[in-house]
Amino acid sequence: MNIISANKLSKTYNHKDGPVEAIRGISFNIEQGRFVTITGASGSGKSTLLLILAGLIRPSSGKFSFMDKELTDVPDAVLASFRRKHVGFIMQSFALIPYLTAIQNVMLPLSLNKMDKATQYTAAVSVLQQVGLENRMNHLPRELSAGQQQRVAIARALANNPSVIFADEPTGNLDPALSVEILDFLKEINLQKQITVVMVTHSPLAAGYGNIKIHLDNGQIDLISNENIP
Repeated sequence: MNIISANKLSKTYNHKDGPVEAIRGISFNIEQGRFVTITGASGSGKSTLLLILAGLIRPSSGKFSFMDKELTDVPDAVLASFRRKHVGFIMQSFALIPYLTAIQNVMLPLSLNKMDKATQYTAAVSVLQQVGLENRMNHLPRELSAGQQQRVAIARALANNPSVIFADEPTGNLDPALSVEILDFLKEINLQKQITVVMVTHSPLAAGYGNIKIHLDNGQIDLISNENIP
């Protein structure tokens, strides 16, 4: 089953020096449970494509769907509901709220789904245990290492039991050893829970984790490989 389908997606930004075509005519399908890596030079359209697929920005033309549900022209409220129910995000900068503890950061997306506090807390403890941070759940971000902060971000992304995790340069601020630790954990989630991972990266090491590899050049797909490997 295709979890994500893109059909001739394009995005043009208006700029004072003239229109900028970030992506142009991109089409592909992603089956559920795959690990997708999106690579390309700076300015090739990687992050724009990721944001469109995650329902955070709209394409200028073309269509995209999630589990065969067309999302291109739906109201903003429908997109927001889609994100709350099905999507987890991991960012390069961790994007943790600095004055909230680890468990409070993880509970944040759960509160958006109108879950009671006791259920939020139980669910947040469970995912922090999964990432090995049950002993740090009352620590503020500044009291955690970079690797621990990224694991809190992963726990937050997992809190709603998403169908897909979108990751934008998740190892960009980590040293090589921590990068491998985070990538191995994402691959474990992908394999054990069959959560689809779509990851933008400039790192050849990180790109090697994908079984679908998409390379962009000047806003278009330059190469796509679909490997029949776990």
